[in-house]
Amino acid sequence: MSGRVRVGVDVGGTFTDVVARSTDGGPLRLAKVPTTADPADALRRALAQVCRNGEQVASLTYGTTVVTNAVLEGRGARVALVTTRGFRDVLEIGRQNRDHLYRLDVPGRTPPPVPRALRFEVTERLDHTGRVLVPLDEAEVAALAGRLREAGVEAVAVCFLHAYADPAHERRTGAILRTAVPHVSLSSDINPEFREYERTQTTCVNAQLVPLVDRFLGDLTAGLAGSGAAALRLMQSNGGIAPPAEVRRRPLAMLFSGPAGGVAAARSVGADAGVRDAVAFDMGGTSTDVCLLQGGAVETLSERRISGRPVRVRSVAVESIGAGGGSIAWVDQAGALRVGPHSAGAAPGPACYGRGGTAPTVTDAYIVLGYLDAEGDVGGLRLDPDLAWRAVESVATRVALRVPEAAAGILEIANAAMSRVVRVVSVERGVDARGLTLIAYGGAGPMHAGRLIQSLGMPRALVPPYSGGFSAYGCLAADVRYDAARTARFDLVPAAAGAWTAALGEMERELLGRLAEHGLPAEQPVLIRSMDLRYRGQNYELEIEVPPDATAGAVAERFAARHRLRYGYATDEPVQGVALRASVVVPSAETGLPPVAGGDVRRGERTERRAMFHGHGWLRAAVHPRADAGPGRTIGGPAFVEDRWSTIVVYPGQTLRGDRAGLLWMQAA
Repeated sequence: MSGRVRVGVDVGGTFTDVVARSTDGGPLRLAKVPTTADPADALRRALAQVCRNGEQVASLTYGTTVVTNAVLEGRGARVALVTTRGFRDVLEIGRQNRDHLYRLDVPGRTPPPVPRALRFEVTERLDHTGRVLVPLDEAEVAALAGRLREAGVEAVAVCFLHAYADPAHERRTGAILRTAVPHVSLSSDINPEFREYERTQTTCVNAQLVPLVDRFLGDLTAGLAGSGAAALRLMQSNGGIAPPAEVRRRPLAMLFSGPAGGVAAARSVGADAGVRDAVAFDMGGTSTDVCLLQGGAVETLSERRISGRPVRVRSVAVESIGAGGGSIAWVDQAGALRVGPHSAGAAPGPACYGRGGTAPTVTDAYIVLGYLDAEGDVGGLRLDPDLAWRAVESVATRVALRVPEAAAGILEIANAAMSRVVRVVSVERGVDARGLTLIAYGGAGPMHAGRLIQSLGMPRALVPPYSGGFSAYGCLAADVRYDAARTARFDLVPAAAGAWTAALGEMERELLGRLAEHGLPAEQPVLIRSMDLRYRGQNYELEIEVPPDATAGAVAERFAARHRLRYGYATDEPVQGVALRASVVVPSAETGLPPVAGGDVRRGERTERRAMFHGHGWLRAAVHPRADAGPGRTIGGPAFVEDRWSTIVVYPGQTLRGDRAGLLWMQAA
């Protein structure tokens, strides 16, 4: 009888990483192939490498940046907005603030996702409690359906002023409009919370994505037909997974799908290693993603800004910058050396790949500095040191530096950008980075880890095995997770406890029903509750997790502690709730990061030492296979530790040691 494997997929801007593990356990199998325009093509080639003859794919979890890229590049569908009469221009008015307060040479705000000509009003009105003030004019809606058909829109966003309080008007409008337009997004389904500007933005962006994601999933499913892939699951922004049916309804759930897989893996590995407070640091070919882990939990957010627009979606609190191995180095008009955000991508890729690229990248700087084995390969691509040297030389001459010094400058600029983003998720949120462990992964993360812990004063870095495919492993390690939110105004006093307890219980039952509807197991689900709280009169809230059977007083104490940490003070003013949030989590069956198979660690001694440019000159650095950093063994810098997934740079004054779980720990000597 043929075996069965579980597969995790991470599609990046440069490479597609695939990991597979037998349902009976055992080591991971990993494949890395260049990302192609056809996602199924790259995946089929990778599956051929990780699946043995006759093996069946029991499940396939897919993480991708397709939704993120569509939003950033403005590639959404042609969308119309239907809203309450008098509120056609909510998207234009916004919050009356500028994205760039002191820059008068750029637009004050990102253009709205729906042009004014495609924004329509209908007669209806509720108050904030859901009481009907003006009934819905269904005749107007029916007439509008014909106009939308003539306008050639692919999707419609319906966002009535107080639909969060009662969705009846929106649902009736949606039923009428679906006779003319196949894709309709209702704000009461997508984001049933108050503040009409943010809710309208979120619903419109979701509507833009529905046709795109529908086609993407259709093409992916068709492309995998016959490959034996079954039980497709998709990585969501919240760090959990869900079936395609859930994502088709709300494609915004995949907005941060790409980096969420790595964060899920970092949480899992950190928990096994006893690391409760850490920064997950994922550097790939196109970008770097950073996320804070506190108390063994991943920090999440309920609202993000992307391309200047507020979008409400539960997501891991990842901060991303355009700094990766493929980031292009260039010289600006003032003669300063810059790195990113533009990337050489997978085609043509860095100059050293020999695929036609000529612009210098961070990867080319690695080659020049001796960080990468010039005789090695990346994802099956042979490296060409001469091409790397010539590419870096093109910017070195413009900034009057020697080629190695220019390469070192490229890395320092990239490191400075990454140090800033680590501070954003730690120091700027009231957390001292000096008490955090850096969990470094991605194809390039381990190469920068040593320099980052030096500059940030962090005590240590942890480099897991399979680091180059770590985000793909995260898809295997991720839990099933569904989230819900709703507006609920209440005073945080004992007398109001019954109201929020009943509402949260109702939300949890709805989430459990969705699990059952999609045929997902719901044995021993973990229920997570939280509230958005503020002092009465404030215009911003803090989300506070609510333990089971928590009293109003205990929740108020949690709020005061969080407010003091974030803003430096707390008062005895009355506390008010404005929203309730619930999550249902089905823990993953993955048993932890498996041991490294002997064949997956380089053991051959090709060279004992390699030249490494450090500071202002060259050093001789020892080159070790990963097996040399076994339990109880210590490697001192300068040194390189190599395996098939990445290269770890151990700087002078640092040491690297391994443990019995196969994890590598770097710290000051």
